[in-house]
Formats: sequence, C-alpha cells, structure tokens
Amino acid sequence: MRHPRRWRPRTWLARVSLRTRLLCLSISLVAIGLLGTGLLVTTALHGYLQDRVDERLALTGQVAARLTVPSRSGPAPALRAHSFLSDTTVTYLDETGSIRRTFDAETTAPGGGPELPHLDRQAVLAHEGRPFTVSSREGDHLWRTLALPQPPRAHPSGPPKPGGTVVIATSLEEVDRTITKTRNLSLSAGAGLLATLGITSWFAVRSGLRPLSRIEETATAITSGDYSRRVPEPATAHTEVGRLTVCLNQMLERIDTAFQARTEAEAKTRRFFADASHELRTPLVGIKGYTDLYRMGAMPTREDIDQTMTRIARESERLTRLVEEMFLLARLDEDADRPGSPRLPSSSLDLAPMDLRTLAADALHDVRALDATRPLTLTGPGGGRPATAPADADEARLRQVVTNLIGNAITHTPAGTPIRIGVGTIGAHAVLEVADQGPGLTAPERDRVFDRFYRTDDSRTRATGGSGLGLAIARSLATAHGGHIALDTAPGEGCTFRLLLPALNAVETPTSDEAREQQRAGDATRTDRYPRMH
Repeated sequence: MRHPRRWRPRTWLARVSLRTRLLCLSISLVAIGLLGTGLLVTTALHGYLQDRVDERLALTGQVAARLTVPSRSGPAPALRAHSFLSDTTVTYLDETGSIRRTFDAETTAPGGGPELPHLDRQAVLAHEGRPFTVSSREGDHLWRTLALPQPPRAHPSGPPKPGGTVVIATSLEEVDRTITKTRNLSLSAGAGLLATLGITSWFAVRSGLRPLSRIEETATAITSGDYSRRVPEPATAHTEVGRLTVCLNQMLERIDTAFQARTEAEAKTRRFFADASHELRTPLVGIKGYTDLYRMGAMPTREDIDQTMTRIARESERLTRLVEEMFLLARLDEDADRPGSPRLPSSSLDLAPMDLRTLAADALHDVRALDATRPLTLTGPGGGRPATAPADADEARLRQVVTNLIGNAITHTPAGTPIRIGVGTIGAHAVLEVADQGPGLTAPERDRVFDRFYRTDDSRTRATGGSGLGLAIARSLATAHGGHIALDTAPGEGCTFRLLLPALNAVETPTSDEAREQQRAGDATRTDRYPRMH
C-alpha cells in the first residue's frame, strides 16, 4: 500500500531560486522586526496613556472623597472644577453600594456611561485604591474606574455615621483612539516600507548575484564544450564572489591547459604510432619479400642468395636500430615523467666530469670521415677561439647527441657546405654547437624539427633522410642532462644547433661524504682527461 506523498518544506525550498529565497528571507525578517517594534511601541504608549488617566483619576478621587455629598438640586462647583476630563463621571455610594448621587459630564457619556459593579464597603477595600477597568452600558467602550472610601460623617444628634464610597470613572475612548491611530499609522508605514524594501531588495539581490549568474553562464558554455570561456572578474576582487571568480578562472585555465595538453598528447601519440608503424613496416616488408622469394625458388644461384641475405641483414640492422631508438626515447620519457626538478640530470645516466672539447675534437674527425670535401672550422660559441666547457655528463650519450647533430648537418645540406663546430661556455652553461651554411628552415619547420618521425622533406628516402628520430633523441638526451638544445635558423641562413648543459661549477654538489670524495677525485683527474686543442 502506497502512502500519500507528504509536502516537505525542504523539497519546496530546494526548488526555489536563491534570489527568491534571499528576497523572501530579508522581507520576512524586516516584517517581523516592524511588527515587533510596532507591538512594543503601542504597548508602551497604551501603558503611558493609561498611567496618565490613572493619575488624573487619583487626583479627582482625592478631591471628590473630601467633599460632602451635595443635595440633588444643589450644584457641585468644587467637584466640576476638579473634573479634568470632559468624559469623567463621579458617583457617590453608601456603605451598602447603593447609588446616592451621580455627577456626569456635560456631554453625553460614551456608551451610556460605565457599567459599575456592586461596590459595597468590602469590595471597595478589596481594590485597595487601585484603578480598574469596566465596560460601558452600551457598546464596547471601556472605562477606567477608581473607588475610594469617604471618611465618617459627623451627625449632630449622635455618633458619626460611616462614610460612603466615591467612584470616579473616565472613558478610555481617547486612549483607544490614540492607540488605534498609532497602530494604523505603524501598519501603513510598515507596509509602505516593506513594499519599498522589496523593490529595492529585488534590484540589490539581482545586482549582487549577477556574478553568480555569470558563473552559471560560463559553466553552461564550458559544459557545451567551449573551454576557452572565463568568468568576467568583478571590479573588486577582495569580496567572496571576487575570490571565487579568481579561483574558478584559475581552475578553468588549468583545466583548459590540461585538455589542450591531452589533445596534443593524443595527437602526437596517434602520429607517433602511425609513423612508427610505417617505419617498422618498411624493413619488415622487405625482409618478408626476400624470404618469400627464397621459398618460391626465385634465387637459383649462390650469388643471388648471398645478395638477398645481405639485404635482409641490412634491413634487420635498420629495424634493430629503429627499435633501439624508440626504446631509448621511451626510457627518456619515463625518466622525464618522474617527480623531481627538471633541471637536475636523470638518475639513469652515468655521469662523470668531462670537457665538451673532447666531443668537439671527435666531431671534427667524424665530419672528415663522412665528407672530406667540407670546409671545417673549430671556434668558440658564435665565433672566436674555442674554450673549455666542463660539464658533469654521460660521455657516451653526449657522443650520440653530437653524432646526430653532425649527421643531420651532412644529410640536409649540399655537398661542400661549410660546417662550424663551436665549444666553450656561455654564462652558467657549457656549450657545444654545430652550425652549417645550408638552406635553413622556415618557421613551421623549425617548430616541428624536434618532433619524432618528422622530416623536412617527405620526398627523401629512408636511406638519406633517416628515421626522423635523431633530433628527437638529441633533445631528450639533452633534457635528461638538465640542459636543452636551441636552434637558430632562417631560410637561406643555415642552421645552428646549440647544445647547452649546466657548467660543472653550476651543477648541484652531492650532499653525502662519498659523493664529495668522488667529486674531488674527478677534479684531480680532469686535467688528464681534457686534451689540448690548438
């Protein structure tokens, strides 16, 4: 059996907008405040006016109690002189509570006068001279009444007779009229104030919540896929909304950067796998083709078999070299992703003190061996005399970097193009640069020259253009050493690849005693390791 759904205030409030809730809350609080203030004021005013009436009743009662009860036909000038209110009545009673004489106001009493209770001697003494309120004979008017006993009356032929009672009653119509007028005025002023406050609060809340509306619009746009949207920052950033806006924009900036980085990484990964598949497929297709020819008996002579095996060996070496290069890049990427300062060398390198002049001298021999027709020059960085360039590095890996730079300069420049090798220091960096006077690179080519499997000329064969991993490996190795490779190029001005590593005196020294001993041992043998260059 299903129970009927009950109304839940929280559910209803959850469906109301924040703007409406704030407006209703502020109006309700002000209304409660106005009602409380009005009630307090009217209560205090009613008490004050009633006290004034009581004071006048007491004064009139004191005068009336001392007077002798006049005859019915006689005037009462003294009593009328002390009747301060036009709607006051004075009634004289005997000791049993019977009316002896009543003096009314000159005008008709409101409501036909007070409806007095039975006031005998005991009832009067029970009131103890305190005023009390009674209703009127006709209507709903109220009268403030005071009953006072009179002193005993002297009698000429006997003992004094007991005095009667004087009852003074004053209408509270004027008090009620004043209280009603004050209450109506308070309600009218409060209603007008609430209406004005409601309109003002609507615009104030709307203006105050406008930054939140902008945040909502921005979130909606981002949900739709526009990650470049940002929340407009308010003029004052020290408020809660201002700080929230700044934090949201920083978060959106990081999210946008992360999405862009992920998109770029995915694009690079797809391109890498596509290029790697293409590069690996080429030698594999060749090897498979040669083996298929052998199985088909298309190699009848021993010479044909030897040539085929030579080609298979060449393709196998190329495949092995490509796989090793890819494995090296993957390992360098893994080292780069580990937490730590990117300025520090990778822990997988075999670091030792060395001088880059050794690599520069070997690079000269490599160029002469590859192309003896090229003019060679050994200078300092940018020109001048070569200088020492001490660094803490893995010599075998740096030789691979320099070999790739030399091979790139020879492969992508015409025969006979001069090559300059510079070595020395620039600031806190040990520098080795390879410069050529070839055709140079355009800006788009310069931006992508270090990408993996990228070739500036797609028409080049794999034999002349390589796998496209040489410069990518060179940059990764330089980064693993805590350095980097810079490229200066322009169309028609050649290329200058500059390897910059932290100089040996700028490398962080080890903190352990064993590391310090190794450092001192390396400093002692450094002179023997560095060859002299002329």
